[in-house]
Amino acid sequence: MGGFFTGRTLTGIGRDLRAGRESARGLVTRALESVDKDLNAFVTLDEEGAEAAARWADEELASGVDRGPLHGVPVAVKDIIDVAGLPTGMGSGHYAGHVAEADAACVTMLRNAGAVIVGKTGTQEFAFGGSGDVSVNGAVRNPRDRERMSGGSSSGSAVAVAAGMVPLAIGTDTGGSVRIPSAFCGIAGFKPPHGAIPAGGVFPLSRSLDHVGVLAATAADCRVAYHALTGPAEAVPSLLDGESGGGGRAGSTAYGRVAWIEPPACDPEVERRVRALFPDAPSERIDFAGLRQVFLAIEYSEAYDVHAERVAEAPGRYQPATLARLEEAGRMPGWRLVRALRERDRYAEEIAGLLDRYDLLAMPTMPIPAPRIGATEVGLGSLTALLVSLTSPWNVLGLPALSVPAGTVPVDGGGEMPVGAQLVTRRGAESLLFEAADHLGLGAR
Repeated sequence: MGGFFTGRTLTGIGRDLRAGRESARGLVTRALESVDKDLNAFVTLDEEGAEAAARWADEELASGVDRGPLHGVPVAVKDIIDVAGLPTGMGSGHYAGHVAEADAACVTMLRNAGAVIVGKTGTQEFAFGGSGDVSVNGAVRNPRDRERMSGGSSSGSAVAVAAGMVPLAIGTDTGGSVRIPSAFCGIAGFKPPHGAIPAGGVFPLSRSLDHVGVLAATAADCRVAYHALTGPAEAVPSLLDGESGGGGRAGSTAYGRVAWIEPPACDPEVERRVRALFPDAPSERIDFAGLRQVFLAIEYSEAYDVHAERVAEAPGRYQPATLARLEEAGRMPGWRLVRALRERDRYAEEIAGLLDRYDLLAMPTMPIPAPRIGATEVGLGSLTALLVSLTSPWNVLGLPALSVPAGTVPVDGGGEMPVGAQLVTRRGAESLLFEAADHLGLGAR
């Protein structure tokens, strides 16, 4: 857990760079020295490219060109996102030796912001799963306990940040793949609204559910990175604005009105730990089971569209768990997708109504702490279903969602593992998520 960037913030790094206490080249050296190969976070390191980019970043700063808070900052990129000249392996034997010809749109945004890409991070095969241990490259290990899952599918990105190898990483999130490993590893992960960060050059899992997101040690750093890529957000009024003191309404806080969303199944220790952050929030229920059916119909149908020919022609190149899920996806009847698209519209209206009454929805990010690598069942049931149970609805609806570290809980075998609190809001109100994290003391170290 003791890499160079442990305990460092993007703001602090930027301040040191501009004061001459650090250089971009020095930061790259520190990042490369901090890589713990036993954790298996990186699948590709680009020493030469990173050093060249860092040298250019230093020269620009010396000449008065400042591209903003990511200028000269080392960043890791998930290995389903194209970086020109580097392999994009997708964690699969299907893409062994494949080298990207051009940068993905989000990588271009990183470069334009002055960031320095140090390498590619491990992913669940084709990003199709949330455990982080199904890949041709092997399991990515949780730095809090190396025998436990990192979570996925942006597993390497989360671990690289959690272990202090880099201060920032880019990942993708189709059903929770930024937020799941962030919660398991004790860092922050932000899934913006659908399309806020373009997905061009990202290998698709489910095009209408795929999001590009950011992972950092804190919510404050996620906010810095997100605004550096997309521009500063406008202030968004909460439901309390214009009301004297909030009128004592249930769930009213300094950052808006919050509803606690009852999780359908959750480890009692996890629920208690996260619920304690929102003691006055009234409880609400949503149809998690129905939203899961919508999610599965869309994800499976769109994933099989991407993979149908590979499944038919070279099934043996997949990891067995991935192939089994794709074969199941291939059996999804067309009427399920048609119904799911109709149901998605209905759920969007229902949740919009909820967000007319509340500024923020709060719940655990994950219903369990990180299980041991290789687990398929836990006390609450199937791990595959549990991993996305609280995160996937917000992909279906395309809403912004932030996972922030919320302490630890005891785990079997002794010790404690991290817990994440998840905050959700309406599109365009992302700033409320970060303000809430700040007020709760979860936004910064």
